[in-house]
Amino acid sequence: MLHNMKFLPMSCLLLFFCLFVMATKNQGNEADALLKWKASLENNSKTLLSSWNIGNNPCGWEGITCHDDSKSIYKVNLTDIGLKGTLQSLNFSSLPKFRSLSLRNNSFYGVVPDHIGLMSDLETLDLSINKLTGSIPNSIGNLSKLIYLDLSLNDLNGLISISISKLTNLSYLHLHDNQLFGHIPREIGNLVNLKKLYLGVNNLSGSIPREVGFLKQLNELDLSTNHLSGAIPSTIGNLSNLYFLYLYDNYLSGSIPSEVGNLYSLSTIQLVQNNLSGPIPSSIGNLINLESMILNRNNLSGPIPSTIGNLTKLSILTIFSNNLGGNVPKEMNRLLNIELFELSDNNFIGHLPQNICVGGNLKVFNGHDNRFTGHIPESLKNCSSLTRVRLEKNQLTGNVEDMFDVYPNLDYIDLSHNNFFGHLSPNWGKCKNLTSFKISNNNLSGNISPELGGATNLHVLNLSSNHLTGKIPKDLGNLTSLLQLSLSNNHFFGEVPIEIASLQELTTLDLATNNLSGFIPKQLGLLPMLLNLNLSQNKFHGNIPFVIGQLKVIENLDLSGNFLDGTIPAMFGQLKYLETLNLSHNNLSGTIPVSYNEMLSLTTVDISYNQLEGPIPNIPAFKNAPIEALKNNKGLCGNVSGLVLCSTLGSNFHSHKTNKILVLVLPLTLGTLLLALFVYGLSYILFQTLRTKEYKHAEEIQTENLFAIWSFDGQMVYENIIEATEQFDNKHLIGVGGHGSVYKAELPTGQVVAVKKLHSLPNGEVFNLKAFTSEISALTEIRHRNIVKLYGFCSHSLHSFLVYEFLEKGSVDKILKDDELATAFDWNMRVNAIKDIANALSYMHHDCSPAIVHRDISSKNVVLDSEYVAHVSDFGTAKFLNPDSSNRTGFVGTFGYSAPG
Repeated sequence: MLHNMKFLPMSCLLLFFCLFVMATKNQGNEADALLKWKASLENNSKTLLSSWNIGNNPCGWEGITCHDDSKSIYKVNLTDIGLKGTLQSLNFSSLPKFRSLSLRNNSFYGVVPDHIGLMSDLETLDLSINKLTGSIPNSIGNLSKLIYLDLSLNDLNGLISISISKLTNLSYLHLHDNQLFGHIPREIGNLVNLKKLYLGVNNLSGSIPREVGFLKQLNELDLSTNHLSGAIPSTIGNLSNLYFLYLYDNYLSGSIPSEVGNLYSLSTIQLVQNNLSGPIPSSIGNLINLESMILNRNNLSGPIPSTIGNLTKLSILTIFSNNLGGNVPKEMNRLLNIELFELSDNNFIGHLPQNICVGGNLKVFNGHDNRFTGHIPESLKNCSSLTRVRLEKNQLTGNVEDMFDVYPNLDYIDLSHNNFFGHLSPNWGKCKNLTSFKISNNNLSGNISPELGGATNLHVLNLSSNHLTGKIPKDLGNLTSLLQLSLSNNHFFGEVPIEIASLQELTTLDLATNNLSGFIPKQLGLLPMLLNLNLSQNKFHGNIPFVIGQLKVIENLDLSGNFLDGTIPAMFGQLKYLETLNLSHNNLSGTIPVSYNEMLSLTTVDISYNQLEGPIPNIPAFKNAPIEALKNNKGLCGNVSGLVLCSTLGSNFHSHKTNKILVLVLPLTLGTLLLALFVYGLSYILFQTLRTKEYKHAEEIQTENLFAIWSFDGQMVYENIIEATEQFDNKHLIGVGGHGSVYKAELPTGQVVAVKKLHSLPNGEVFNLKAFTSEISALTEIRHRNIVKLYGFCSHSLHSFLVYEFLEKGSVDKILKDDELATAFDWNMRVNAIKDIANALSYMHHDCSPAIVHRDISSKNVVLDSEYVAHVSDFGTAKFLNPDSSNRTGFVGTFGYSAPG
């Protein structure tokens, strides 16, 4: 025995040497596999991995972590560094000891290789936010030690592999934001250690398997935005550790199971936009930790259970767009932490909860489209934290003058279609953050207080259908951010104040059905963004101002029911976007100008009850018009039932005129004819002279702002941009983005603008035509003080660009990267910038029709002016929401700024 022991040190040394050789060999194999993979990546990616070189110790390579003892590689983390290529050439068989592989947020494409299943010791696999395609390989089930698996935000398709059910150690499974389809496999219930299961934003169908109830360790469950149907399984009540439950945007039906009341740990439940029916179960009152309950857009019915008063931590409650009814239970007055409360579009009756804002936290209260009666709750009147109130379309009453105090944070209020009475308080003018004030269809009386002109952030002012009187105060001209002004169906009198022309952002002006008189102000023709103008049913007289024809984007024009006379302006023929035109019930005379034959966008027209004569234009709007829209004129003709055919009337008229000319012409001498030709020539010269002067005058007006007439004189603007940027010289470059480069340009008028020139391909095509058109479509539909203003655009064979207002401070991204600028951009300024962005998004989401989502809010796309007011820019990925569809889209935007799945 002693003889053997003397050889023990040598044996140990030999064993250690063998282990060292094996570890070194294994490390070499791993390094070789990684180097071969690097060689297969695209060129830029190789540069990013410049530290990966033959002969170097791989433990010092970018993103590589080794064991301290064996020096073998156990972790690769190449997250968010811009790599591009495939995973096919990565020899996973040479990496069996890897514990962690993270390639998150790169540009890898192609399939997930089947041989990835050879990494038998792998505990973490993160391939999320790439461009991977194909199905999830069955070999993934061989990774028996896997704890964390994230394949989200790719383009994976096919079924969810049943082999995943073998990963019994799995705690986190993220497969959301792909194109997976088919059923959720029942075998998912085998993953008993699972804490987070995210399968949202796919195309999964079928029912939720009852085996989900076996996942008793589950904290977060997200099956949202799929095509799931059937009932919510009652076994979901077994998930007593669940914090978040997201089942929204599916086709789930049946009732909410009462077993939901067993989810004692639940903080958030979202069942939005399904086909759920039946009552809200009273067991919901057991969820004492619940902070957010969102059940809107279903078919839920019955009353709100009184047990809801137990949810004292609740801060968000939205149950709108259901069939709920009855009285709101008094127990809701106990929800003192409520911040967002929405119960609109139901069948509720009785009084609103009187103590809804006793806790002082309420910010948003929406109760519109119900049958509430009585007065506004006292607690709501004194709720200084309120930012948004919508109570329209109820049966509420009370004196509006005593209803609300001055709210420093109030942004939006709509009390329309109720029974409120009294005068408008001048205090509304002190609401400096107010962007939308709607109180139409009530019984208000008295004048509009001039102080209302102090609410300078107003975008929408709608006081229509009341009993208001007096003159329209000229102080409304101070509301320079106003987009919509509706004062129709009241008793206003006097002239329209010319200060209205100061509202350069105005898209809708509705003053119909009042007692307004005088001439139609010609200054209205200076409102460049006006889409809708309604001055009908008033007492305006005189000619229609020809400058109305300068409203180049107008779509709806109604001047009916006045005392207008004279002829129809020929310039109206230039209104190429006009869809509806109503000039009826006036005293207009003469013929319809020939230029109206160019109004191809016109769909509806009414010129009845005038003194018009001659042929109607040869366009569908006139040819398809009912006779009621043309009748009671002096002598209109055309191929419309009820009118005389122009050909018959023209023949008789022509024959009569020919005879008369023959009688007069025969005695005339050649000298008389020459005299007539001389007079004609002289008249023509004078006419041309006057026309030239008018053109020069118009040109002088146009030079004040080149982009107000972009579509009129695009060539001139194009040449000015090229000259101002010196053929887009880099010395004028102020920024570079994904779609184009931005230049500062000073035009001959002194106007400074920002020009975004889109990247071009070698064949001359625009780099991203979809982004170009999306940005134009979005910015021509919206006007907001916190959204960058589009002046014009140009699609040219050499250069395609968009022209915006120039904002002096530049992007937030640029400011934050400069220590001096970042210091000047202090905390208060940053908070205000966030509010500005929120205001812009609120406007796009709630005040635009259809709503617009930006989909790429980031520090690069927020630009500040000289006063550090924030403006949202870059609408290349913007989307118009269709209210009749689910509006699902793939991932767009800037990674790192998008909302979590």
